[in-house]
Amino acid sequence: MKELLKTILNKIGYSINKIDSSKPPYSDIKNKEFWEIYEVCKPFTMTNVESLYSLYCSVDYVLKNNIKGAFLECGVWRGGSSMLIAQMLKNRSITDRRLYLFDTFEGMSQPTNNDLDIRGIKASTLLTDNEHNKEESVWCLAELKDVQKNMRLTSFPEENVTYIKGMVEDTIPENLPKENIALLRLDTDWYESTKHELNYLYPKLEQKGVLVIDDYGHWEGCRKAVDEYFQENNIHLLLHRIDYTVRVGIKA
Repeated sequence: MKELLKTILNKIGYSINKIDSSKPPYSDIKNKEFWEIYEVCKPFTMTNVESLYSLYCSVDYVLKNNIKGAFLECGVWRGGSSMLIAQMLKNRSITDRRLYLFDTFEGMSQPTNNDLDIRGIKASTLLTDNEHNKEESVWCLAELKDVQKNMRLTSFPEENVTYIKGMVEDTIPENLPKENIALLRLDTDWYESTKHELNYLYPKLEQKGVLVIDDYGHWEGCRKAVDEYFQENNIHLLLHRIDYTVRVGIKA
């Protein structure tokens, strides 16, 4: 499949090259640990180098500043981002932190009219157009057993990872962690799910904890949910632009 794809791209003037971390635009990222973890995680994430490195730095910030709480992700696909977190904890022999992974593990939930992509195309249209390719498309389909298998590659203690299956609107707040949250990563794309997550999870984010919004720039519904939540609650948070879609903030 890879060779076929390379052949097709070559015929239309494109080529696939392995990332060379010693050359621009990544030559400033000199952290050997990051690149080692990246190679393990990249088959299991749609997130680019910039965003994964931002997540790496966010986890490092949380640990160095001893910000208490769990690591929680909503929308995990194949688990690549959670794998990065788990591997960093494993590398530092940290076994008293918990990871919570919320996902349907059956692909995307149904979008609403709020959910358009950066081009103005309805999410519902994109889902219909990609019905035949749910694993690699906007559907983001990955089964629970596959995510669990991928997470085992990190050798992080399995008993410290909790998987919560179902739509977040159904599983939150019933399955909220008892402890507060040190790092909260939201990647469920749609307006309804993102607003629901913020309503229940942001209050549990520790002061100086990290908030990662994966879809702020790409999905209009996600951006609307985030902007509404902060405006309604009179929260003034700097959301730093990592790339065209990812935003990161530190809770004041």
